[in-house]
Amino acid sequence: MKGIVKGMGVTLKNLTKKKVTHQYPDVPLEMPDRFRGVQHFDPEKCIVCNQCMNICPTDCIDLIGKKNPDPEKKGKVIDTYDINFEICILCDLCTEVCPTEAIVMTNNFELATYSRDDLFKNMEWLNDNNTNVRKENSINIPPKKAKKEEK
Repeated sequence: MKGIVKGMGVTLKNLTKKKVTHQYPDVPLEMPDRFRGVQHFDPEKCIVCNQCMNICPTDCIDLIGKKNPDPEKKGKVIDTYDINFEICILCDLCTEVCPTEAIVMTNNFELATYSRDDLFKNMEWLNDNNTNVRKENSINIPPKKAKKEEK
């Protein structure tokens, strides 16, 4: 009898507390400012320095550059930039080391899929992933809607 009264006391006490249930996925979750989500990549800013690829602890970044087609300009131009999210640990090291902020973290985290092949993301997909970019990195990144209107 004592256990039932004690259990009902806990239940009645918790009825008056604020609810913690979220209506996810109908209502998106608000992530903290420093949340490490899926990266956004801007190929126009990339100088093909390979620092992101070299610092990656899981070697999930594949970066290939080619010689600049304009003979008057020095340096390389990005040819391919791929991330394998099957092994990426979203550690944020690639974004910290990038000198031009060509790769930045977003608050996007939904990568669930039925196929492992879908976790291999190319440069176009990473460039289109420009929603929910961190506030400190969102300067000079056009919103996704504005980008589609230009085309």
